[in-house]
Amino acid sequence: MAGIGFTLKRLAERDNIIGVLGAFSHGTVAAAGPWLFTVVALAGIVLLFPGSYNSEDVLNFRETIVYNFSLTLMFSGPVYLVVTRYLADSIHRQRVTLAPTVLLQSMALLTVVLIPVGLWFYFVFIELPFAFRLMAYGNLIITGVTWLLGVFVLALKDYMAVSRSFFIGMVLAFLLAQVFKTDHGGLGMLIGFSIGQAYILFALIGKVLAEYPFKLASNPTKLHLYYKRYWQMIFAGFFYNAAIWIDKWIMWFFAPEASRLESGFRYFSLYDNATFLALLTILPAIGLFIFSVETNFFVRYQRFYYDILEHKTLSVIRENHAKLIGSIKESARNFIVLQGSITVLAILLAAKLFEVFDVSFQELSIFRITTLGAFFHALMLFAVIILSYFDCRKAFMWLHGYFFFTNSVFTFMTIHLGFPFYGYGYFLSALSTFILAAFFLFNHVKNLPYHAFITSNNSLRPAFEGLKDE
Repeated sequence: MAGIGFTLKRLAERDNIIGVLGAFSHGTVAAAGPWLFTVVALAGIVLLFPGSYNSEDVLNFRETIVYNFSLTLMFSGPVYLVVTRYLADSIHRQRVTLAPTVLLQSMALLTVVLIPVGLWFYFVFIELPFAFRLMAYGNLIITGVTWLLGVFVLALKDYMAVSRSFFIGMVLAFLLAQVFKTDHGGLGMLIGFSIGQAYILFALIGKVLAEYPFKLASNPTKLHLYYKRYWQMIFAGFFYNAAIWIDKWIMWFFAPEASRLESGFRYFSLYDNATFLALLTILPAIGLFIFSVETNFFVRYQRFYYDILEHKTLSVIRENHAKLIGSIKESARNFIVLQGSITVLAILLAAKLFEVFDVSFQELSIFRITTLGAFFHALMLFAVIILSYFDCRKAFMWLHGYFFFTNSVFTFMTIHLGFPFYGYGYFLSALSTFILAAFFLFNHVKNLPYHAFITSNNSLRPAFEGLKDE
């Protein structure tokens, strides 16, 4: 992440506003490409057919994409995080010859995980024509593998190629869905959408294999050892992505206002649309995080540990420690100002925007509270990603587990309280998780020299753990 951030900084150094905007947009696409592609292309395709938006055919297409999106996020998260750690370590050691092998192994592992999930969901739970089921099943696999490719694409730092691939894929999905819809309805829309996704998938695979021109290794990559050593990342990856979607799933299946299609898909349009729009408000903050926050912090982070390894004096280490804390505070302030401004504008202008785009005003209260929740969600992401730099894997896992648990419990509570309280479950969960994450972060950073010399020192760790047991 820091690597692509430095590359984007060079783009922003052009003496014009286009360079800065380009850096922000490329950073956003690099970090949230599949999500952004799905949201924009899906919205564009549905808006093309306003008269048939509520038809069973179009709704089956829409819900297929939404369900595939949520399922693949949950099941790809554990693989994604462990592979990210493996690739980061490989780049640090300057040994990336196994990258193509790791890519194919990870794709195979994720496909094996998604195969039974897709078989049960589309051939047991959902009732659709066989051709539609088969196409939906294929889209599930394509979506999941595309998430995984994001790890390798970020490491390449070729933001132009990434943005170009997603743009072309989005246009293809948009146009082909329109072409195929005429003769094949919702199935045609799904075919066109999947072709656009498939273009992105193969374009990114080609880019990765071209940039890592190494033969596939027959010797073990020892990737399985990473799953054993970093088991906390497996749970963290699942809990975080499940936490984002658990309130939607609960609303779909338990809210009295939710709807059910004949195919078996459950949905709650008022809640889905409002929360989807609310989550879009954090995209600029994600771009800022990659473009500025993480790179500025990373420089101080490297300096702190580099001077320790160089046996610098205690005064130098304390000075670096102070600068590192200062960089986190400065980055947090910039992050809060940008995301806070967007959140306030979205809440204040929501009524006018809903009127312009003909969005139901019933979604207004849900949108406003979930937009506020997205603000704290973004701040929580800021804290946990910084925590991950210090290898606080247990805190990383427990925070995401807490987010998942509280979002589940609070959402159930809001259902019993009634429609006026819908969205408050996600808001309270994001708020409390952020407070907890901020406490963990600043408590760890405050005692960073102690952690650097004692708790993170492999030679002292057995003795330290013995003292803890006593």
